[in-house]
Amino acid sequence: MKDRKEKNYVDLIPAIRPDLPWKVLEDGVVEITVEHTGFYNWIAQKFFHRPRCSYIKLEGYGSFVWKQIDGQKTIYEIGKQLEAEHTEASNQLYERLCKYFGILKSNGFIVYQNK
Repeated sequence: MKDRKEKNYVDLIPAIRPDLPWKVLEDGVVEITVEHTGFYNWIAQKFFHRPRCSYIKLEGYGSFVWKQIDGQKTIYEIGKQLEAEHTEASNQLYERLCKYFGILKSNGFIVYQNK
């Protein structure tokens, strides 16, 4: 049997994908731009008038967390900063934060780096 060393999810270090365009709007909300490329997207754009880009606006907590992602801080450290900034976010903080990072990862917005 192999000796697997499992990592704790909150010890992972998230980093924003370098080729992903995003900006902070005037009201402090983060907006991520997702370009739809590929053959099927081209057909949808040409014949069904679908937009070439989608603009995803993150809500308040999401924008705060997104701005904390720098490729240096762990999910635990980001959670501590979120808890200090928004005390009402402390209810089930790490469960929700891990789920949020899972969604960001599955959509291809972030990658995890090694220490």
